[in-house]
Amino acid sequence: MSTRPKVSVITTTYNDAVNLERIMEEVARQDYKNLEYIIVDGGSTDRTPELIRKMEARMPGQVRSVSEPDQGIYDALNKGIAMASGDIIGCCFDRYADEGVISRMVEAIESEGTDGVHGDLYYMDGDRVVRKWHQGQGSIRSGWLPGHPTLYLKREVYERFGTYRVDYRIAADYEFMVRILYRKQIRLSYLPEILIYMSHGGTSTNSLGAYYQSFKEGHRALKENHVSFAWFTDLCRIVRVLAQFVKK
Repeated sequence: MSTRPKVSVITTTYNDAVNLERIMEEVARQDYKNLEYIIVDGGSTDRTPELIRKMEARMPGQVRSVSEPDQGIYDALNKGIAMASGDIIGCCFDRYADEGVISRMVEAIESEGTDGVHGDLYYMDGDRVVRKWHQGQGSIRSGWLPGHPTLYLKREVYERFGTYRVDYRIAADYEFMVRILYRKQIRLSYLPEILIYMSHGGTSTNSLGAYYQSFKEGHRALKENHVSFAWFTDLCRIVRVLAQFVKK
């Protein structure tokens, strides 16, 4: 009987024990068996080390962790990717829609022979839906991009294109997606369903200033990846984001 691909799920954290405990529960309840859980801690001084020890006992042989200072979330993600031994790599910072999300993502990659998978997500303020991300399939040129929390990729993608650039403060995930997707050098499966419920108010969504900074760095990402008429893509992206709020 063939072995299912190993999936490495990465969570980064720093002095955020309450949310970490919730996120750990989300990972532990997934029904996919061949799972590796990587926790990259920035050197927390709260209950984080205790929670990691409990998770190691709950998922014996499946948890790997590191606790040391880092240069921010993207540096921490890069550490997690370097630690990962899985065939498919993704991250978890929020809530999966149900216990079968990872299983369905792996099934889509296997059945369609693609390099990764993505799906839909909701931005949440408590139990209230703030923004609905139904992107479907598309092109970077037209302002489309996957919802990063739903993006799970084969490790070969990172080996081929590299990881996140730490000289981007707020939009390194966007730069990474532009880099791997603009020239259509990889193929993604798309699951037309809500996979992730994401807390509104993250690094790029917690204020108008954060949105401005995100789009400013996004424009830089387009220019540095030689996307022609970057201003057009910027405009299309803004329209798509506004439509997500209108649709709620």
